[in-house]
Amino acid sequence: MFTTRHSRTRRVSGYAAAAAAVLALTASGCGDSDSGDKSGGGDTKNSATLTATEVDEVGTVVTDSKGHVLYRFDEDTAKPSKSNCNDNCEKVWPATPAPGTVTVKGVDKDLVGTVTRDDGSKQLTLDGWPLYTYVKDDEPREAQGQGVDGTWYAVTPTGAKAQTTTDQPEDEDGGGYGY
Repeated sequence: MFTTRHSRTRRVSGYAAAAAAVLALTASGCGDSDSGDKSGGGDTKNSATLTATEVDEVGTVVTDSKGHVLYRFDEDTAKPSKSNCNDNCEKVWPATPAPGTVTVKGVDKDLVGTVTRDDGSKQLTLDGWPLYTYVKDDEPREAQGQGVDGTWYAVTPTGAKAQTTTDQPEDEDGGGYGY
């Protein structure tokens, strides 16, 4: 008799746990698609975090959700926002995609926006500057792209270029765009 009651209790508890898990998953995928952020999109399943992070040799710069340093490109424009890194350039400097929601930590949310790229995709911007990562930054908080070709710079929380004492005039592999 004890075994039967204990089995029923465990079964009911299991159903309750499964129902709670389904409810949690459903709630996380639903919600108001107009979150009030300036990141564009509206797909609340996708999100990003921009964080002001102290990085050796470049100071306080913006990192993405994975802790990778974000960069700006001098050949882009901020006002109006325009990305000029396409094709081979984008293979080395991937555009930071604009998700449905953006969370900021130490970055003014009013400076975060998007730009539509030539291929129609949306890219995150900071103070109008399109944002990128660098394929040679293998680990979080690496800033190997700082100063590459004299046109690529880690971006500060205000959208400015990070300053460093060791800006790289050219990538050691030669050629434009750091590849």
